[in-house]
Amino acid sequence: MLIAERLQYIVAAVNERGSVRVSELSVDCGVTEETIRRDLDRLESEGKLLRSHGGAVSVKNDQAEIPFSVRESEHADLKRLMAEEAVSRIKEHDRILLDASTTAWYIAKLLPDTPLTVLTNSIQVATAVSQKEKIQLISTGGVLLPRSLSYVGPLAERSLDMYHVDKAFLSSKGVHMQRGISESNEMQAMIKRKMISISDETYVLADHSKFGVQSLTQVAAWTDIHTLITDHVTDRNDLGIIQEQGVQVLSLPTPE
Repeated sequence: MLIAERLQYIVAAVNERGSVRVSELSVDCGVTEETIRRDLDRLESEGKLLRSHGGAVSVKNDQAEIPFSVRESEHADLKRLMAEEAVSRIKEHDRILLDASTTAWYIAKLLPDTPLTVLTNSIQVATAVSQKEKIQLISTGGVLLPRSLSYVGPLAERSLDMYHVDKAFLSSKGVHMQRGISESNEMQAMIKRKMISISDETYVLADHSKFGVQSLTQVAAWTDIHTLITDHVTDRNDLGIIQEQGVQVLSLPTPE
């Protein structure tokens, strides 16, 4: 692969995936990681991407939300495994909060029909939970974002002020080893910040593709997060940095 072709490939890969890691690009392009780092530095200087810890993120349309139907199929097997781990942490009579992420939707589908209270700002989560007779369902209401099928805004945030939950299960667009979690959309960031504030324990579920990404709007520092659930692909050194900040890290084993 010629240099020009490699640079073109890197930009296309970053824009398509939202973020890429140096190690992935090294394998894809058949060059050393040091060469990829130089390529990323050059492309950042040209304004074609942004460098992140261990890789790069797209500068293309960072504010736009990816439709739920698209996110649903991304890393679906890993999301289901993380959701299974999350469900194992839920006990009868728990009051839990699920955000509008596709991983939370998987949790909702996997929840047993036992006495629970579920609070959510997600139409998809609410639909999945509504089929379970023993679960009390509370939806926030608010301004509906059609791409994510989630309620946000002042009304949604004020409705959360009325409640207190035992556990919140959230995902985010960015997971940065030092800075915590972030979102590309300010309204999503604000409601997730509110969710964390009303929860005794906050669980963040994030697959490997989210790591090293710093999106536009900060949601929370690691001091606000109790547990991180991730997949087997996530870099162990990255997880060690997060664990040193007092977060319980659950890295799922390699699927058999």
